[in-house]
Amino acid sequence: MEIVGNLLNELPWFIAHMATALALTLFYVVIYMWITPHPEIKLIRENNIAAALAFAGSLIGFCMPLASAITNSASLVDVLVWGVVALLVQIVIFYLVCLPIPKISERIEKGEVACGLWLGSASLAGGLLNAASMTN
Repeated sequence: MEIVGNLLNELPWFIAHMATALALTLFYVVIYMWITPHPEIKLIRENNIAAALAFAGSLIGFCMPLASAITNSASLVDVLVWGVVALLVQIVIFYLVCLPIPKISERIEKGEVACGLWLGSASLAGGLLNAASMTN
């Protein structure tokens, strides 16, 4: 019975962290779709694999450091700060990926899978490095 009591004591913290993570993720999605020139959701609805790969990599690339922040932070304020850092890193990655392929958004809109995979992979790699950097 003591285990159940301890779990119930932790439930409010779980709810607080989950709500914070969901709010930050929604905020990220809105900002990321506002920043990128191509309409991710519209393209995904049209079965554009390139857009799906790019967006999925970006979303996971954001959520990995967010998960790291939740695991390693002492407070919800820390999670918020590191969540914003994760968002900024993903935006920087998008612009860096555009350097070697300047019209990457147009190419993703045309369904060029290589461009979507490139953007998604770079976003994922950046998120992985970002998450690892948050643990030190």
